[in-house]
Amino acid sequence: MTLQIGDVAPDFEAETTEGRIRFHEWMGDSWCILFSHPKDFTPVCTTELGYMAKLKPEFEARGCKIIGLSVDPVDDHAKWSQDIKDTMGYAPNYPMIGDSDLKVAKLYGMLPASAPGTAQGRTPTDNATVRNVFIIGPDKIIKLIISYPMGTGRNFDEVLRVLDSVQLTAKHKVATPVNWKQGEDVIIVPSVSDAEARQKFPEGWKAPKPYMRIVPQPR
Repeated sequence: MTLQIGDVAPDFEAETTEGRIRFHEWMGDSWCILFSHPKDFTPVCTTELGYMAKLKPEFEARGCKIIGLSVDPVDDHAKWSQDIKDTMGYAPNYPMIGDSDLKVAKLYGMLPASAPGTAQGRTPTDNATVRNVFIIGPDKIIKLIISYPMGTGRNFDEVLRVLDSVQLTAKHKVATPVNWKQGEDVIIVPSVSDAEARQKFPEGWKAPKPYMRIVPQPR
């Protein structure tokens, strides 16, 4: 199964470090970041999990839950958590999915459906494709997918920036230009007619080209 932006995020039941969940039910009406890892006790992922724990209040302020996944049992996640705290200063303060049967990794297209066996005996290299970030909206639709190579730590400040952008699009029908940062000007999306735009943005807009209608970021 190959997932794309605009697809419904597959629902599943799984054990986590905070108990058994049904994913869609656990999400509720929140946004969600689901990010995955090829193996416990791996160095790059250790830094990522700690930094995500540090950033959690920023995501919570945006109505967004965080959930991690690693292709190992929940008991291993609990042991790994102490290493993460020791090295990064923060232990995971969000649930971590135990995916020892590879079910969720396959469901989200991160491992082929034909991948045999369980997590037992598999190496990080075997699971190298389990390195994705998904942003999922309250409507359970996937808004972003980023896949990272094993040797590259993820930029979760960038994930936070993208979350801000997709939330603006969902609420105000605006898009964000290249390298946009919070508080900078945005662009009215092409699907909004000029007539509708005048109602939404009565102060008007700058238009260096007819299809580029630039307005201050809505609040």
